[in-house]
Amino acid sequence: MAELGEILPAARIEAMREAGWWHDRTGLDYLADALGRDPTGPAIVAYEAEGERVHRLCWREVDTLSTRFALTLFDLGIRPGDVVSLQLPNWWQFSVLHLACLKAGAITNPLMPIFREAQLRFMLGFAETRLLIAPARFNGFDYAPMIDGLRAELPALDHACFIGASGPASFEASFLDATRNDDGRLDGLARGPNEVTEIIYTSGTTGEPKGAMHTANTLFGHYHTLNDILDLGPGDTFYMASPLAHQTGFHWGICHPLQLGCTAVLQDKWDGGRAATIIAAERPTFTVAATPFLNDLCNVAEAGGPDLSSLRYFACGGAQVPPALVERARSGIGLRVLSIWGMTECAAATICRPEDPDEKIFGSDGRAIDCCEVQVVDEARRPIGPGIEGELQTRGSTLFIGYLKRPELFATDAEDWFDTGDRARMDEDGYIRITGRSKDIILRGAENIPVVEVEAMLYGHPGIDDVAVVAMPDPRLGERGCAYVTLNAGHEMSLVDMAAYLTARGMTRQYLPERLEILDAFPRTPSGKIQKFVLREWARELAPE
Repeated sequence: MAELGEILPAARIEAMREAGWWHDRTGLDYLADALGRDPTGPAIVAYEAEGERVHRLCWREVDTLSTRFALTLFDLGIRPGDVVSLQLPNWWQFSVLHLACLKAGAITNPLMPIFREAQLRFMLGFAETRLLIAPARFNGFDYAPMIDGLRAELPALDHACFIGASGPASFEASFLDATRNDDGRLDGLARGPNEVTEIIYTSGTTGEPKGAMHTANTLFGHYHTLNDILDLGPGDTFYMASPLAHQTGFHWGICHPLQLGCTAVLQDKWDGGRAATIIAAERPTFTVAATPFLNDLCNVAEAGGPDLSSLRYFACGGAQVPPALVERARSGIGLRVLSIWGMTECAAATICRPEDPDEKIFGSDGRAIDCCEVQVVDEARRPIGPGIEGELQTRGSTLFIGYLKRPELFATDAEDWFDTGDRARMDEDGYIRITGRSKDIILRGAENIPVVEVEAMLYGHPGIDDVAVVAMPDPRLGERGCAYVTLNAGHEMSLVDMAAYLTARGMTRQYLPERLEILDAFPRTPSGKIQKFVLREWARELAPE
């Protein structure tokens, strides 16, 4: 992958620099800032569920270890532009290895720990990964036998190392060799601010993973704006339970704490009770996660759990945040929930402000941050007025630079607007409300069903734990709505019950789902998003009740 150098158009680089959004600083520059400010200050606190271990690293230790790891990469034959894949949980090694890749000039490819042969065969092969680092065992699964079974199909994969293994494939034997000293081998290897430093696959809500490519400038190009909005600084502590191998975790668990020089508290396995214990002990001030995480914390707080009052903000993305959940967080924890919208390709582009009134917090996904723009357009790609649903476009400092080996899929218009694939409305103040994916439309006769509004109303039902509404085929109307739900313990629900609940709250009859499917659990992406493409496949075999 050495050809992935400065592939950005010069005009975009110049425009972002002139606007003041790109500062041409890499993660290594921000590491140097943290070392200059307080080398003994806490950098990473990583909680491992298995063995209940806690690892604490200061900035000096992070720097020393990342240099040692970078030298190991060099000795393994990794050269600038080569891809190193990290299939790791939220362990301290993930963060330090990313910095090692920066020092060695390698490209980091985060991979979710739950990926198995089908995903890895494609992802490792497509990225031409030279080195894979994974756990020897995590969550009851042994990784080495899986990778050994794939090696014949991955000719570019020269090495695989496993944390916690023994023998020649042991990460500890290769990477924790204290005799490695920097003798100049790393000089001049680090990537520039406009060269690819990360390749991350889209999370799979559409079933079509693509390798989004980011540079230091696209990764770090919005943090200064967010720091101003949220009043974040080196004295804050970020708590991250979202996977570091997903762009949410990678941004808010690695890159943003690095830019600020603040502490990142990591949790490798989600458990609401354990999360509350960690928060009470480490006193983090900020986190970003999907609604299931927030719901679990509210449940713990309402059951009389530990003190969570250190958390000032919970930025919630991935799906519309139900007003009832926002109110529970406020009253039960004293937590300010801020809706946020972003995607693998463009990080966080919109967010609610702390001073926003409730109607914005409850009713929108925020407005664009200063270094990004969003607009809603019609089918002809013309901007449309307030309150009208259309296709959401974005542009700005955080937009990625293309899909790996698929330049034809990265299409922007003459003014650099990128089609997000989301549908949205925008109000008079510039706040957007995501109404669904472009494929997430139920066209019932001649009427578009506002799927997200139906889901939000159902979420307020005391018996419903989570909900997703998708289209099922209908020979007369084309499509009708099917509601998939999971129920809270002790609750039952029928289609008649659901319709009565919605009708009593003023929902028009045409919007009512015409089938109800009760699930034990939803198919989800690693970041917690419901995989609607799976539900749509299931619904293709269904008919209205």
